[in-house]
Amino acid sequence: MSDSPVPRHDFDNEIDRRDTAALKYDGRVSLFGAADVIPLWVADMDFAAPPAVTQALSLRAAHPIYGYTIYPESLYDSLAGWLRRRHGWEVRREWIMMCPGVVPSIHAAVTAFTAPGESVIVQPPVYFPFFSAVTGTNRQLVLNPLRLCGKRYEIDFDHLEHCASRARLLLLCSPHNPVGRVWSREELEKVLQIARKYELIVFSDEIHSDLVYPGQKHVPLSTLAETSASAGVVIITATAPSKTFNIPGLNLSVLIVPDLECRRSLTRTFDEVHVSAANPFSIVAFESAYRAGEAWLDELLIYLRKTRDAVRQILLTDMPDIRLIEPEGTYLLWLDCKALKARLGMDDVQLRHFFVHQAGVGMSPGTLFGEAGSGFMRMNIGAPRKVIETALANIKNAERRVSKNNSSP
Repeated sequence: MSDSPVPRHDFDNEIDRRDTAALKYDGRVSLFGAADVIPLWVADMDFAAPPAVTQALSLRAAHPIYGYTIYPESLYDSLAGWLRRRHGWEVRREWIMMCPGVVPSIHAAVTAFTAPGESVIVQPPVYFPFFSAVTGTNRQLVLNPLRLCGKRYEIDFDHLEHCASRARLLLLCSPHNPVGRVWSREELEKVLQIARKYELIVFSDEIHSDLVYPGQKHVPLSTLAETSASAGVVIITATAPSKTFNIPGLNLSVLIVPDLECRRSLTRTFDEVHVSAANPFSIVAFESAYRAGEAWLDELLIYLRKTRDAVRQILLTDMPDIRLIEPEGTYLLWLDCKALKARLGMDDVQLRHFFVHQAGVGMSPGTLFGEAGSGFMRMNIGAPRKVIETALANIKNAERRVSKNNSSP
């Protein structure tokens, strides 16, 4: 992929999202206690959705009836075509289940494939609904913490095998939120080997699969399970256009489930709570994004890469006490602030207070992703680069003020 000499989409455009009931902006007071923080927390972007999506939604909105809605076959075709083009994955129509978001799907999988008291493996630091999906359904949480080895995180496979010997289900995040890993083919094959040995079901959250930086390649876990060495491993894959095309508020996601009995179990679970994800706008946005959003995504990935690189350089030059854990995918940066925390004599609560009330920057505290996130912050760089640069300047100035005050007699 090469940089486009004439970008067609303006990702530098600052769009005012205030007073649109946007969680990211209009929820700042309730979350941070301040309305003026730069919000770099929840995982949606401040970029306009692809023009094809906006146009398709406008056209559908022009029809004045918004009734009960079915899933047209063209919807399934759009997803299958996307997965074939972007990931080389041939998905059969019968494998696809439409769902009302990945988080409800995680809960459904835990409920469908485990009984109360059974164990589910989670690999922290990780997206926090992974924890609540287990604890909130009276299952046993088994932690297989990722290991920070130098500049990136790795799976502790020896410990994973120990966990698998007493668990029923693994919740895998691939690419990983928040640490930014894009798991290699070799790593995923090791996961499958362990899963096969212990008859472990794997739920693979691949919602960030399209957001991968140059030099990395996302491998859908289920494609590896089609080989003879991993045959028989039950895999449920979750994906959606929501992160890729910045349409998370439309709440339509997908489960890809090759195993018939697993599909039946999931269907029963969703039917028990009468859940439906069908609405006329989510369907239109889903299909138009997958059919006509590819050029937009290619430009977005170039823009995000440049922003990531700019953040890395600013931290190295101006704030060496904050270390970027180099992301291989996602627009979420995992910032190691342990040196800053130690130098300023802060605990995790005070560290969050520093960023919010001293720097005016609202990020997700690392502890939200488990105890392994202590001393970390998650920064969302899905915003115009000027906004990110302003946030970093604010942090730099706040650090200097606090350091100066701490050193004053």
